[in-house]
Amino acid sequence: MWRDGMNPEELRRRAGETAACGTPLAGEAAGREGVERRAFLKAAASVAAGLVVACFLPQAMRRALAEGAPAAPVAKPPVSPNAFIRITADDRVTILLKHSEMGQGVWTSLPMVVAEELGCDWSAIGVEHAPAAQEYAHTAYGTQMTGGSTSTWESFDQLRTAGAMARELLIAAAAAKLGVKASDCRVERGVIVHGAHRVRFGEVTEAAAKLPMPADVKLKAPKDWTIIGKPTRRLDSLAKTTGAAEFGIDVKRPDMAVAVIARAPMFGAKLKKFDATKAKAIAGVIDVVEVPNGVAVLGNHFWAAKQGRDALALEWDEGAFAKASTPALRDEYRKLAATPGAPAKVAGDAEAVLKAANTVIEAQYETPFLAHAPMEPLNCTVTLGADGCEIWTGTQFQGVDQLNVAKALGIEPGKVRIHTTFLGGGFGRRANPQSDFIVEAALVAKAAKRTVKVVWTREDDIRGGWYRPMWLSRLRASLAADGRPAAWTHTLVGQSIAAGTPFEPMMVKDGVDATSVEGAADSPYLAAIAAHRVDLHSPSSPLPVLWWRSVGHSNTAFVVESFLDECAHAAKQDPLAYRRAMLPKDARERRALDLAAEKFGWGKPLPPGRGAGLAVHASFGSYVAHVAEVSVEKGAIRVHRVVCAIDCGPVVNPLTVEAQMQSAIAYGLSAALHGELTLKDGRIEQSNFHDYPALRLPEMPVVEVHIVPSTDAMGGCGEPGLPPIAPAVGNAVFALTGKRLRKLPFRLA
Repeated sequence: MWRDGMNPEELRRRAGETAACGTPLAGEAAGREGVERRAFLKAAASVAAGLVVACFLPQAMRRALAEGAPAAPVAKPPVSPNAFIRITADDRVTILLKHSEMGQGVWTSLPMVVAEELGCDWSAIGVEHAPAAQEYAHTAYGTQMTGGSTSTWESFDQLRTAGAMARELLIAAAAAKLGVKASDCRVERGVIVHGAHRVRFGEVTEAAAKLPMPADVKLKAPKDWTIIGKPTRRLDSLAKTTGAAEFGIDVKRPDMAVAVIARAPMFGAKLKKFDATKAKAIAGVIDVVEVPNGVAVLGNHFWAAKQGRDALALEWDEGAFAKASTPALRDEYRKLAATPGAPAKVAGDAEAVLKAANTVIEAQYETPFLAHAPMEPLNCTVTLGADGCEIWTGTQFQGVDQLNVAKALGIEPGKVRIHTTFLGGGFGRRANPQSDFIVEAALVAKAAKRTVKVVWTREDDIRGGWYRPMWLSRLRASLAADGRPAAWTHTLVGQSIAAGTPFEPMMVKDGVDATSVEGAADSPYLAAIAAHRVDLHSPSSPLPVLWWRSVGHSNTAFVVESFLDECAHAAKQDPLAYRRAMLPKDARERRALDLAAEKFGWGKPLPPGRGAGLAVHASFGSYVAHVAEVSVEKGAIRVHRVVCAIDCGPVVNPLTVEAQMQSAIAYGLSAALHGELTLKDGRIEQSNFHDYPALRLPEMPVVEVHIVPSTDAMGGCGEPGLPPIAPAVGNAVFALTGKRLRKLPFRLA
């Protein structure tokens, strides 16, 4: 999902050197503002007869976003709480979660972090999505959002410190009540213990709320953790299983109409005129209103609105993109790939080395446009009133959404109140720099002058734009005497995600969108190749593109790991040994690769008709290797087994890591085996899961997940498992059949 091309270490630096709650801003910024530790910490008096702990942390981009372009992180420290713990008199501990829960498991893993330091009874934990507010800004990005596989590491130290602060306040209050020293007390599962005396958290929450915030707190050593690192079942499973969990599509408000919008059928088209006579005659249709991006039909229920939309008579000015097609775009990309692009990474004179080589390996790789296709279609409910705008939706981008809706309605951002529901999948689609599905709902509510829930059909979603870009890569390499590459060139062609958005100034440098070349320009293999060049062409198009699960890595991992496999086979070397030789001995990629190969049994005989391939890739601060076992049955690729190894640093919940690797493998296989959007006459040809299929249950391989024990920097888990799966499968197919597959989705014919 969205990221700005910075690695996690750089993001941590932007977060104020550390994401720890209560840590002063580093360096000059802290000095200029005279910031002290306690300026970041604050306790509210009493809420619901309880204790509220708020942590104050730096923000970076909100003002710039409001002005239309993000800048470097602002140095001025804010005065806004970034995380809350609420403890009430009945001993309930509620975590206000600033990150959106969309299946990735933060509803459980982040409360685990708090509970570890707080010492509460795990069964007393409750979780709520925090309201949309700058108080809950991401400490690196400066706006409230969920993406880039950052939620756990971004909140880890912050929530540990918040939990420890609450613990110390409760102990101090209990000690005062008992007339004993706080240092002689300890916490056990929501109870403060001193000898034979036991005081429940709920008994001292009011007293604790009146105490001064501790200037410093001691965090538990990892060796003493009893919750962090332990397999823990998800807190949201029961509600989601019984149907009690509220997703955006479940929202119901008083006097609410349901709206379906007729949008342009091709990209770049404009509405010329429409006739709503037949639509208004449909039973259950309430109203028809024109909005900037089309015509909205409002009904008493979805089906009435959908039928009304189908009955509209619409005339469009198709625009200059009306004849666009995938073959035409591909031809344009091929021509560009034959020419040098904007340099992203250059060392030595690769062209000279290639010209002098006796043999040059050359290949072209292609990946298509992809839709996010979350299981819950896009939706948004909006109520407008004299005091502002109220929104209910599943979003990854609360801070940006507030700004965009406020601008569209001409009101202050603080008057836009967003209630975040559970998300039925996001994958980046619900983190849109234009907040398209949210802004349009607000504009429908404004035009209709009533509460409205706008619902997208599956067809609307698949054909509505904001896709993973289509890519074409041209690679060349020559081999040295030892078989390793002596020269390597990689030219990428594809649309920039950031161009034309408020994020362009930060993400695009010297014509290179960092998300376009991530995984290629920073490949660890380049360090072993003296002469290399990675460059980029970014053709523009009316087709809107967006970050898609793992962003640029979803393309570059397939290309780089497949082409490196070609080099290994050209050198007549084992693919595992070849990669190990090109990676430093202490490389985290190598640790993951070695563990995956060991657990798979690399080099051991496979059953007849089976082939094995491997790939390793680093993204979002984590390092993942996959080994895939495949066969070919009736002309189709069948993936039987995937062994995954991940080094993501310290682990909060191993079950979450395992689930995210399984999920990423399934999502990645959907793209590798099936996913493809094609253009014809300016329109996307696919429309639903019958022609844009997801992986089916019988196609799902057995997946084994192994976690590399690590004390290195914590990385993400939501996205890193996806990039290596396509190349691992493709390399396995080559090992089995001798056929190199260079285009996704894979086709053997």
